Amino acid sequence: MVATPLQSPYSRSSNDEKSSRSMTRECGEEKGGNGLIQMRNVVKTFKNAAGEFTVLKGIDLTIQRGEFVAIVGKSGSGKSTLLNMITGIDHPTGGQVVIGGTDIYKMTESKRSLWRGKNLGIVFQFFQLLPMLTLLENAMLPMDYVGLYDFDERPKRAMALLELVGLQRQAHKLPLAVSTGQQQAAAIARALATDPPLLVADEPTGNLDSRAAEAIIDLFEELVENGKTIVMVTHDPSLTARTSRTVTISDGILINEVVANALPLLTHPQMLAITRKLERRVYQAGETIIHHDEHVEYFFMIESGEVDVVLQGKRRDDALLARLGTGDFFGEIELVRGGKSIANVRAAAEGPVELLALARADFNQMLDESPLTQEAISNVVQERLKEHKSADRRKNWKLFG
Repeated sequence: MVATPLQSPYSRSSNDEKSSRSMTRECGEEKGGNGLIQMRNVVKTFKNAAGEFTVLKGIDLTIQRGEFVAIVGKSGSGKSTLLNMITGIDHPTGGQVVIGGTDIYKMTESKRSLWRGKNLGIVFQFFQLLPMLTLLENAMLPMDYVGLYDFDERPKRAMALLELVGLQRQAHKLPLAVSTGQQQAAAIARALATDPPLLVADEPTGNLDSRAAEAIIDLFEELVENGKTIVMVTHDPSLTARTSRTVTISDGILINEVVANALPLLTHPQMLAITRKLERRVYQAGETIIHHDEHVEYFFMIESGEVDVVLQGKRRDDALLARLGTGDFFGEIELVRGGKSIANVRAAAEGPVELLALARADFNQMLDESPLTQEAISNVVQERLKEHKSADRRKNWKLFG
């Protein structure tokens, strides 16, 4: 009846806990509107001789301070355009982008450029270092551009940043005289030149070997630990495993993060189709969601809050089978096997729970269209039934033993 994302029903890995924390931020704190980055109904349409093409279709996204966020999606999904909206490099056709409390598209182009130099560090896939300048001089450029720090202090600060990324011995070399991994490290030092709170990286490891890529992600993790916020576009699943949160875009629309984490074997178009069919429901503390012995018509995923799965004995003593949190799901046993609910499910006493509900017909269609998901959920059902029988035997022994 209940499971974490296609794994053992009640055991959580560290990755599950990471997903739970990130989705709680997305679904809870976002509503308070206190994020470092707030995108509201952002639309981007391009026009050419063939007509209009909408790349971003009403993006709503909040990123909190101190998050390390990966943006993933197929080629042409809109992820690079999304990144350009955050950096202010491109203009949205509609909507609002607020970063650090500043509506960046209410500025003039020149003011936005200065704002970007002071508040945003950008790391490009192809490094974009000026080839005629040394690594030290490249790292100084943002300080020179925005007039930050005293003139004599800039070389010292640039050297300190190169030391941070392990390049102090290469400081006076030209970019072509060092490896590609070292060029990317220099680009990160340059991005940190004005001590911006936000770093944006577009495929930062795309041109690096695995060892160099590992070093860059290690550096990103260290920067996040020290308070930076990093937003990174990537195609590499091994990198998303190390971020605190993954945002998936498909056809210009953000896939619900709970869906992406709970049902990872779906394709992106399938995730998007599920996202569009979900119903949001809110249950207050202690309110029953599913009664024992009733027909279940929905597959539920927890967007925020917690629920208790309870077995009720003949003496009406309740035995807590499990407490489920953000990213967990329930209802799959009754939908897969038929029959009535084998337990009570209710919102935890500590507060309300927000659920995403998928109707039976849509759930069955999802399984038909994704054999891998069908197999995984069937395995979860079998494991869950074993746990339920074991718990039921323990409860009967306590009641009548």
